[in-house]
Amino acid sequence: MAQLWGGRFTKETDKLVYNFNASISFDQKFYKQDIKGSMAHVKMLAKQGILTEEERDQILAGLEGILADVESGKLEITSEYEDIHSFVEANLIDRIGDAGKKLHTGRSRNDQVALDMKLYVRDEITEIDALVKEVLVTLEKIMEENIHTYMPGFTHLQKAQPITLAHHMGAYFEMFRRDRGRLADIYKRMNYCPLGSGALAGTTYPLDRAYTAELLGFDGPTLNSMDSVSDRDYVIELLSALSTIMMHLSRFSEEIIIWNTNEYQFVDIDDAYSTGSSIMPQKKNPDIAELVRGKTGRVYAALMSMLTTMKGIPLAYNKDMQEDKELTFDAIDTVKGCLALFNGMLSTMHFKKDRMENSAKNGFTNATDAADYLVGKGVPFRDAHGIVGRLVLYCIDKGISLDDMKLEEYKAISPVFEDDIYDAISMKNCVERRNTIGAPGADAMLAVIEQNKKYLQEN
Repeated sequence: MAQLWGGRFTKETDKLVYNFNASISFDQKFYKQDIKGSMAHVKMLAKQGILTEEERDQILAGLEGILADVESGKLEITSEYEDIHSFVEANLIDRIGDAGKKLHTGRSRNDQVALDMKLYVRDEITEIDALVKEVLVTLEKIMEENIHTYMPGFTHLQKAQPITLAHHMGAYFEMFRRDRGRLADIYKRMNYCPLGSGALAGTTYPLDRAYTAELLGFDGPTLNSMDSVSDRDYVIELLSALSTIMMHLSRFSEEIIIWNTNEYQFVDIDDAYSTGSSIMPQKKNPDIAELVRGKTGRVYAALMSMLTTMKGIPLAYNKDMQEDKELTFDAIDTVKGCLALFNGMLSTMHFKKDRMENSAKNGFTNATDAADYLVGKGVPFRDAHGIVGRLVLYCIDKGISLDDMKLEEYKAISPVFEDDIYDAISMKNCVERRNTIGAPGADAMLAVIEQNKKYLQEN
């Protein structure tokens, strides 16, 4: 059992205890970050005269060799090592001898693992942000192509007012744009280097922590060594942001599932992103959307687990904090997979425009516009509301829409109606007259789309 400690102990650790304590099975995931951090640390030690240039060069060459061999598959990370730090250091000593024993000068596993986790999370934020941006690019394309695709807008899952598919997609564009903002905030707030904090109280070696931070792309060193080794706020913030991304994906998936039903038939999901039934040949199931919806709870669980783990931990480092990794790794992998698959499904989806427009007409989504028409003729809004309510009851009884009513039928309910009622309640006019910024009218949507395109070019 390769471990970095033992001098204090007279009895070998029980195998069950060792396995329970070990983290190599999951922290091997950031072997690149561990080696990258060690390289920066060694360069700083040599700069400060703590290591000779020859020792620095030996150690760097050894670390580069370990990295190359792991990535080529020549060197396997195995369970005989307690953690990834033990694996790297033990292999380094095997390769270069005593110089390798100086790698750990001026640092502890506590600040080392804090650094590795920060480097890993930072890399993953960049990858997740790129995947969210791909969804935004897809949404922007759908918006551009569907400024005049009319459909019902819903409240309480009831048809409410007519909108466009561009407007509906634009709501999700705003959600995912905010998600990117949250990721950027987390990156900025966490981007300070904990290396050099030691176990909790720094070190007596004359380290240049600012230089190490610069080498690793941080904005500077952390300013309290106790907080440095026990801070997992950035993990909690990331899991919160990932949970919000999954919530947005789940809401979107729920709508696609509804739109895919026989009752709605608003969309055709590409065959590559749906499955059939083993017993019912007519079925085409929205499995990707359902799985995204289902996996949302998995990411929520990681957030709640991390909050629970951290809530009772006194300063500084405690072994409980090892629990930050597996669930975070799983949540990151889950979100990345869901974003990639969801974007593939969305980008290949076919929207049934005629079906959407007919649904808006048959759902009395233009009833508010009929009331506004009466108000424009001098009828008080409360009276207009009642008149249109009677119109809707009449249409339901006849099995028709407001667009299908004859003028004499309108006049039988209120003599105020004239031929221009048909223009007032047409889907096109109902939507196009709504042109305040953020509304579904074509002019308003074009202005928003231009802003979105500029945002995507600049970010």
